Amino acid sequence: MITVSEKASVYIKDLMVRESHAPGTFVRVGVKGGGCSGLEYVMKFETGEESGDQIFEDKGVKIVVQMKSLLYLYGTELDYSDGLNGKGLFFNNPNATRTCSCGESFAV
Repeated sequence: MITVSEKASVYIKDLMVRESHAPGTFVRVGVKGGGCSGLEYVMKFETGEESGDQIFEDKGVKIVVQMKSLLYLYGTELDYSDGLNGKGLFFNNPNATRTCSCGESFAV
């Protein structure tokens, strides 16, 4: 399961309105090889589901992830920070054994 914090939910919903995304748009999350720690997070808005997609909904936000990425992301929470050390969405991933300083890549 992948969850969304309350702050992230508000931010995502607001962003979808500001960017005029079509009804049915969801957040696709995943991982790919790269970054300084070996794996890199991927996140984008989409409207089309694919074969093998796993679908979660939390706090009114639909999240879609491919099974191969879910193995690395299971239990992750999407969160939002508006603090001095950076503003934006980030992943709280309990499976990550190491992360880079920018928080965009990780290792398991």
